[in-house]
Amino acid sequence: MRPWYMLGLLALALFLQVTVLNLLRIGGIIPDLLLLPVVFNAFLAGRREGAFWGLVAGLMKDVFAGGYFGLNALSMLAAGYLVGLAERRLFKESVLVAALVTWVAALFSQLVHYLLLLYLGVSVPPGTALRIIFFSALYTAALAPLFYRRFYRARVGWVKAGES
Repeated sequence: MRPWYMLGLLALALFLQVTVLNLLRIGGIIPDLLLLPVVFNAFLAGRREGAFWGLVAGLMKDVFAGGYFGLNALSMLAAGYLVGLAERRLFKESVLVAALVTWVAALFSQLVHYLLLLYLGVSVPPGTALRIIFFSALYTAALAPLFYRRFYRARVGWVKAGES
């Protein structure tokens, strides 16, 4: 994926995350829109790009979210790397597979984030954390079908254009 395009997608996702999605809370939970382009790119391009764009997206989120700097970067890097491991093993054309991969990545990212908070001494009740992790991942995965097909077509189109 062209770097300027991916940066633009991440910036747009971050903007929507901190503005519009705050209005679309369900039970106090919002999806992680910034994770979607990371997951999609990792799923299509592999673990190296997944980890890189996860780190970039996480750093962007850390800058705007405040709090413990680096937690989002590490958790999104880990999720991007994990999804990238599945790059050659799963059917990429399926929106359902992409949604399932997004759900697993969001669960993993949120779990890593929670474990890092525990390591730093921030106490969050496990029941509350698991509820937030599960439903946030579910909400994020529910959005994947809305965006994956476009992302897939753009990515495949650029790869074919580069081969000409």
